[in-house]
Amino acid sequence: MTHRRHDRNVCGVTAAVAVIEGKWKTTLLWLLESGPHRPAELRRRVPGLTEKVLTQALREMEADGLVDRRVYDVLPPKTEYSLTAFGRDLAEALSPLSDWGHRRLERLAGAESAEIRAAS
Repeated sequence: MTHRRHDRNVCGVTAAVAVIEGKWKTTLLWLLESGPHRPAELRRRVPGLTEKVLTQALREMEADGLVDRRVYDVLPPKTEYSLTAFGRDLAEALSPLSDWGHRRLERLAGAESAEIRAAS
């Protein structure tokens, strides 16, 4: 069975969402936009993200061509992840969706404020 990330018979939005689905990938993409990060840095910046899940998400993102993994030949071992050009393209494409999401949250906050005022 072909996974949705590789299925050519789906709409483009479905193919894109399949690459970033999951709880942490969009957050990791957002963090990596600022430059390379070591895995421990990413874990510190994302409360609740376990090492196992971080490793799995980064491996999937690497397999999808979104991130580059660089291992330095030093002791102790040092690994950094950064966005590839393809990953930066995705981050740029998601920017309008992010803007829409923020507008939605503001709208929800406004509706909650109106409900609170009406209940008072």
